[in-house]
Amino acid sequence: MNLSSEHKPLGKQVTSSLHTVSKVSPIVELNVGGEMYTTTLSTLKKHPGSKLAEMFTGNHKPRTDSEGRFFIDRPGTHFKYILEYLRSNQVPTQCIQEVYKEALFYNIDPLIKQLEDSPQIFGEVVARKQFLARVPNYSENIELMIHIARAEAVASRRSSVIVCVVRSEEDVARCQDALSSLDMDKKSVVKFGPWKAAPGISDLLDCIQMDLEAKGYKTSFQPHIAEKGFRFKSHDYFYKFLFTWW
Repeated sequence: MNLSSEHKPLGKQVTSSLHTVSKVSPIVELNVGGEMYTTTLSTLKKHPGSKLAEMFTGNHKPRTDSEGRFFIDRPGTHFKYILEYLRSNQVPTQCIQEVYKEALFYNIDPLIKQLEDSPQIFGEVVARKQFLARVPNYSENIELMIHIARAEAVASRRSSVIVCVVRSEEDVARCQDALSSLDMDKKSVVKFGPWKAAPGISDLLDCIQMDLEAKGYKTSFQPHIAEKGFRFKSHDYFYKFLFTWW
């Protein structure tokens, strides 16, 4: 018996499998983040230029798991919606945000465009994010709020962060004047604004709370009322965000 023909090295088996995949459009078994799927090569290569199509061309060699299934290191739960779209052009109607992230990763342009027309993605990508892009240092300020809140959370159930929100350039000077009158560490006050867009202060406050909660923080906010003798209505500019830890 010729043992060399019976027992090919594993590396040659994988190479042979890939060679077959690139030519015959066989059945393909996938392991996507621990979730198992079976489909055809033609389905995966349906959209040339997508990351899935590139993974299974002759120029690429996808990794395999211990069972020989092609392995994709992504969350597998929502891959079924990606696969269903590739098979039947069916756009998912649930888990829209999660599927959108996966469509972006796999670079499936037709699905991305159709999902961006859905109310959920349109509102988030076109409306809300375009607004927040006009608020200077918005993302950095969110991280600063988290840093301050966590620093004050030692042996406490709650911690608070004061934010100063100014919508217009005229409000900036007033806010600065107000800051000098507040009895607090000015470095701990996080300033948002000004911005040029239709949404108002209450809209921005809602966005701040949404993004904090999207990061896993339980928050609430209210106007910050300064002590008597303050020259301005402090709640015109200042708000207290309360972080609840337990």
